[in-house]
Amino acid sequence: MMHDQLPKIFCFIDNYEKNYIKRLPKKIAIIYRNYNKNINKNEINKIKILCKKDNRKFFLANNIKIAMQLNLDGVYIPSFNKELKINYFAKKKKFKILGSAHNISEIRQKEKQRVNCIFLSPVFITNKTNKFLGIHKFNNLANYTSKKIICLGGIKKNNLKKIKLLNIYGFSSVSLFKKNIKYINI
Repeated sequence: MMHDQLPKIFCFIDNYEKNYIKRLPKKIAIIYRNYNKNINKNEINKIKILCKKDNRKFFLANNIKIAMQLNLDGVYIPSFNKELKINYFAKKKKFKILGSAHNISEIRQKEKQRVNCIFLSPVFITNKTNKFLGIHKFNNLANYTSKKIICLGGIKKNNLKKIKLLNIYGFSSVSLFKKNIKYINI
């Protein structure tokens, strides 16, 4: 994998769990996302150091300033973040901006934010909501942009093979990797 190439598989975490991160296959990128607590720079630095040792990409959710200060690989901008005043000139060349969307208007918002790829969700049913896109609606929405698409939401062992039917660059999960399941390659 080239150093500045965008990963194809992402795992969301909400705290520093050294053993969990270490046992993930090395090509899986980490996104730290926890909206229930303030960002602890020491915790983020621990994750960064661990990821660096394994040559793993590491992204921080919803705080581009801290992601750049800590020299992370990039930032993940959630769908609820509509901010357009992102300082693109302060970011390093290899810094990636990831964004999340659930519909056409949010896809357009992420394009305006100049993201490198869009996490489109939820593709399948999740614990959070019974509303999900499904394969056909997901693929239809994915066709509204030329950005790379990462699927997210409800990806479990029983539907993992279905993601091969999606028009995607890669996939991401919150809980799939916690179950110690082998993942599929895109």
